[in-house]
Amino acid sequence: MTPVIETRALTKRYGRRTALHGIDLTIEPGRVFGVIGPTGAGKTTTMRVLLDIIRATSGDVRVLGHDPRTGGPALRRRIGYLPGELALAGRATARSLLHHYAELNGGIEHGRIDELADRLGLELGRPVRSLSKGNKQKVGLVQAFAHRPDLLVLDEPTSGLDPLVQQEFLTMVREAREAGQTVFLSSHVISEIQQAADDVAVLRSGRIVDVSTVERLRAAARRSVRITVRADDRDALLARLSSVSRLDDVTVTEVDGTAMVHGMLGDGVAPFVAAVAASDLLDLVVQEPDLESAVLGFYGPSAEQEEQS
Repeated sequence: MTPVIETRALTKRYGRRTALHGIDLTIEPGRVFGVIGPTGAGKTTTMRVLLDIIRATSGDVRVLGHDPRTGGPALRRRIGYLPGELALAGRATARSLLHHYAELNGGIEHGRIDELADRLGLELGRPVRSLSKGNKQKVGLVQAFAHRPDLLVLDEPTSGLDPLVQQEFLTMVREAREAGQTVFLSSHVISEIQQAADDVAVLRSGRIVDVSTVERLRAAARRSVRITVRADDRDALLARLSSVSRLDDVTVTEVDGTAMVHGMLGDGVAPFVAAVAASDLLDLVVQEPDLESAVLGFYGPSAEQEEQS
């Protein structure tokens, strides 16, 4: 099966500054692929290269099996794009502007624009220049989704949207995936990627530091644990934990004859369970890891030192 997006050693330089350092990506059809990273990580640059808005300095790029530099209008009609900074102005109403975009994309089925506008709460009769940032973002989403493209490229798509509209957007993404469309989604909001994506690439300073499924990243994340025992059992519990599992950032609080041990469990879940089972537990809390705790580890001081070495 031909990947929808494939890059090899993708590099982009602006003078002496390198924005992308040899990016390798493979995105299979029918997947929601999230790219996450802080401002300046290279998310928008990657998307603009894929769409031939800017040209790579070196490396190979294929989008829907074609080189975007030579794919022309036929390739662009198969893509729905929402830029990170959407500039809309002029006297045209949202409805007339969206119908204009639809014609450029080869047309859409009757009622499609109204359907999407209703779902997002967009007033189509107002001039786009009078719309708020959130409503302009809705216009951008409607134009990206309206022609049911094979590939959706969405750069910070929920910027300016209220929480209810964000949830409707996530529903639209899931529906696109179920229809066989591929979604390439960038965000710095970790919870958004966690809810929407099947796979995620973590981007830092123009480099991919990890590519994985959301579930694998979550499974590898550190878990917050809190164990409560009687105070006179504390030392034995700590000794067992130190010998069989990796518990970091340990703190101990004693109150009324009880000891509460809190720490971050990095690995060794089974040995951890065996260690605490040998104690007379008063309480045990293990928090399920989320994507945020996994991703933030890539942006700490140790990650920066590795990058510079």
